[in-house]
Amino acid sequence: MKTLHVDLGERSYPIYIGRGLLSQDLIRNHIKNKQVLIVTNDTIAPLYLEKTQAMLTGFDHQTVILPDGEQFKNLETLNLIFDALLTHKMDRSVTLVALGGGVIGDMTGFAAASYQRGVNFIQIPTTLLSQVDSSVGGKTGVNHALGKNMIGAFHQPQCVLADTETLNTLEDKQLAAGIAEVIKYGLLGDKPFFEWLESNIEKLTARDADALAYAIERSCQDKAEIVAADEKEHGKRALLNLGHTFGHAIETASGYGQWLHGEAVAVGMLMAADLSFRSGFLSKSDVDKIVSLTERAKLPTAPPKEMTHEQFIDLMLRDKKALNGIIRLVLLQSIGQAIISDNYDRTALDQTLESFLSVKD
Repeated sequence: MKTLHVDLGERSYPIYIGRGLLSQDLIRNHIKNKQVLIVTNDTIAPLYLEKTQAMLTGFDHQTVILPDGEQFKNLETLNLIFDALLTHKMDRSVTLVALGGGVIGDMTGFAAASYQRGVNFIQIPTTLLSQVDSSVGGKTGVNHALGKNMIGAFHQPQCVLADTETLNTLEDKQLAAGIAEVIKYGLLGDKPFFEWLESNIEKLTARDADALAYAIERSCQDKAEIVAADEKEHGKRALLNLGHTFGHAIETASGYGQWLHGEAVAVGMLMAADLSFRSGFLSKSDVDKIVSLTERAKLPTAPPKEMTHEQFIDLMLRDKKALNGIIRLVLLQSIGQAIISDNYDRTALDQTLESFLSVKD
């Protein structure tokens, strides 16, 4: 087992990474009182709920099982968590346990941030994407029909427990979606990690246990350092949104759940790389390396053919980073060096959109 730390003063917490952690008692020390509500979904519950409940022997624990899918990451489904908390008469000493992927983690965290104005919660991510990204950093929330993750709060967990054995039951498509976020860390600030990925990407797609464990640890370490420096995204943390402005537009336009988050981010990172090249920031050879790695990771390389230029612009203007009607983007100066910019060529953005929209992936 590896233990990393997110250094946020009194809100600091550990990230436990390793095999078989659901069979250990690691989370017990992070639960301050007896009341616990496990939040999971109907895909994960048959696989890992019993093990999670076994860790909570001696606690007054209850469970709420939500429907699985990004299309259910909304206020209506969130209310099911509040219904369970109130039905079981849980007070402000309760600890919520998020057992599942990014959707479950985001909604459970938002419920914890909101219930009685804030209660504790624990993350047990069961997908690669949630283990390397969404479970770390305290971003919580739900989607709105007009924009992804536009309703939420910053609320840090008490701990994150990433049991790599849960990846054994992950669909190949979900695994690839997680690899997209892994690639992101190499691109935005960790060139040696990107180079490692170039040499080891087939090991990740083949589920090599050691390679996956290393990728999770390195990704979490990179994110923990950024979050510690900028918890509430006033500056550097926005770099973690590389590809996300384009990607969120894809998810929103296509209907939540049609594209996995990581799939949309993968295309978004390629679009950001293309725009970076057209703006004179990034070399063509670096763009080619990014495209090659994305293809080898078995990720999509073009947006839905139904999307239009106007849709992209409209949805990107609703992005949380947009200010005063200007789309701010995370772009690449080189592999391993990202910047947040509104100083790019608007004609180049139009060219990038038209180029990708003309491809039939």
